Amino acid sequence: MADPALISLRGITKVYGEDPTAFQALKGIDLDIEKGDFVAVMGPSGSGKSTMMNILGCLDVPSAGAFLFRGVHVENLDRDQRALLRRKYFGFVFQGFNLLARTSALENVELPLLYRGDAKAARRDAAMAALGKVGLADWHHHTPGELSGGQQQRVAIARAIVTNPEVLLADEPTGNLDTERSIEIMELLADLNRTSGVTILMVTHEPEMARFARTIVHFRDGLIDRVETGGAAVAAG
Repeated sequence: MADPALISLRGITKVYGEDPTAFQALKGIDLDIEKGDFVAVMGPSGSGKSTMMNILGCLDVPSAGAFLFRGVHVENLDRDQRALLRRKYFGFVFQGFNLLARTSALENVELPLLYRGDAKAARRDAAMAALGKVGLADWHHHTPGELSGGQQQRVAIARAIVTNPEVLLADEPTGNLDTERSIEIMELLADLNRTSGVTILMVTHEPEMARFARTIVHFRDGLIDRVETGGAAVAAG
């Protein structure tokens, strides 16, 4: 028997507000994400992709439906339990880098470990290792203002992977970068996916960046419109 999917969504809906002004952002999402996959999520503004990513990252809960992660029904967890799940299994990369301006790259990468309560020496060793994975070990003492946009995003990725997450969620990770730097970041993400086995879920508006993923999920009007796997489009439903 095949192993169950790392993430499984069944009948996921999300409604904001109440009648008569209620808005249904998700209208019944069924999706399986296998461990080690690299998934790009695409769709126009208002299509539901960001809502789904918030649910997948345990930042929000569905209005109805089942969300299983490693066989656990996440929709039944309370806020504190979801926070523990995020801390243990998830890393986040954002379009805006979100680095502390007056803090070195090393100290920025250490932050998740500081919040976790790790010892100083262990934090430094893990942060240096993460910076090494993104090619910035020699830049560990530089502040964000001394780094290019691409280097800042690499620091942000190092911060996201320093806890060895099982899932990396990236929200428009190349949105603030030029084409050359964007390709560098996508090559880095693809390499991390390939070498460390981290499952990557990425929102992007850029088809050329989505091509780095193995699976592309297209959203439209709160539903999955189609799924492309290995270049082959699969109609939803």
